[in-house]
Amino acid sequence: MAQLILLRHGASLWNDLNLFTGWVDIPLSKKGIEEAFQAGKKISDIPVDIIYTSTLIRAKETAVLAATEFKSGKVPVCIHPDNPQQETWSKVYDKSSLENLIPSFQAWQLNERMYGELQGLNKDEARARFGKEQVHIWRRSYDVPPPGGESLKMCAERTLPYFNTHIVPLLKAGKNVLIVAHGNSLRSIVMHIEKLTEEEVLNLELATGEPRIYDTQKFDLLR
Repeated sequence: MAQLILLRHGASLWNDLNLFTGWVDIPLSKKGIEEAFQAGKKISDIPVDIIYTSTLIRAKETAVLAATEFKSGKVPVCIHPDNPQQETWSKVYDKSSLENLIPSFQAWQLNERMYGELQGLNKDEARARFGKEQVHIWRRSYDVPPPGGESLKMCAERTLPYFNTHIVPLLKAGKNVLIVAHGNSLRSIVMHIEKLTEEEVLNLELATGEPRIYDTQKFDLLR
């Protein structure tokens, strides 16, 4: 019986400032660091076999900090399949050390949706500039992107193929997988798993640092 854990990263420094972040690579705030530790405690009993994160530092930091709370005592190790030199020179020769590692992969396909010209803007300032209703449409519609950015639909179109190709086979093989990513990339996965409609997913809110756990026997994604 495999378990899938979805975890939105802890609050970032720009979350605290109410700024649109998207692909801007901003680290965790003090609040986000504490959220990461607390998230790790909530899933500490689950023996995580493999970790996937986005390429953005707030997700990678969250994964590492959460893993320090795992009761298994295992250590996440970043895997670099696209960097042969790194893979060759980072080989572990001690069997006990190797068995104590949790492979961690980073994928841009799991990144937050790109907010285009909104990135770096304060959300209240964006409402003043573009209008409250227009900003709401950009943030909460399924298929209307902000200027130069992605809609939730566009985000799903890169996230779900990666999920189905790389992660679903691991779950089918009985591996427990932790995905640490972002509000919109994770909403895409939840929509897929729970078979939410385009309207239902718009009301889905994923809190920072709050794990969402799926027992693979209880949803038909793997059947």
